[in-house]
Amino acid sequence: MARWEPNTRERLERAALALFAEHGYDATTVPQIADRAGSTKSTFFRHYADKREVLFGGQDVLAQRFSDAIRAAPPTATIAACLAAALESAAPGFTPDRHDLAFQRRAVIAANSELQERELLKLAGISSAVADALGARGADDTTANLAAAVGVLAFSTAFARWAAPENRQSYTEIAHTALNDLHARAATLGAESSQDQPHR
Repeated sequence: MARWEPNTRERLERAALALFAEHGYDATTVPQIADRAGSTKSTFFRHYADKREVLFGGQDVLAQRFSDAIRAAPPTATIAACLAAALESAAPGFTPDRHDLAFQRRAVIAANSELQERELLKLAGISSAVADALGARGADDTTANLAAAVGVLAFSTAFARWAAPENRQSYTEIAHTALNDLHARAATLGAESSQDQPHR
């Protein structure tokens, strides 16, 4: 391999995403991915359990990062501050050199209903991890689950905006904007509901 090429795991990831885009997820095999990456099938399986994990393996890391960030927040931190810390903890995975991979990943998942279902399951796992971490800080179950849902929605929104081809903003900036926007919208729900009531 040329010295400038990325590490083995990233070579496999880039090869897989390229093949998924060219031939479709279902038609792409592990041997094809390994061959495109200049590697072997056994090397592929040392890094990924199966080809699906090329797309979703990173979400387990995210769940752990979110949980760790919330648990490490100062005792006086509000739930909103904990969610902000969780979103910030994901920043190392969303650097400019990975922007093209994020766009490719979204396109592959959008074209496959089975992968969309897997995405929802993985996001549910992240939400559960966030709720558990908030619960460990003393939040009641309802509050923890609601906050976790908001946090995951903020993350999903931020990721989609960051992965857009035309985007030039940093993930952290987008994530904070998404979270603040959700807080603002949530605060208007009661007011909108009152305005919708018929006048007596």
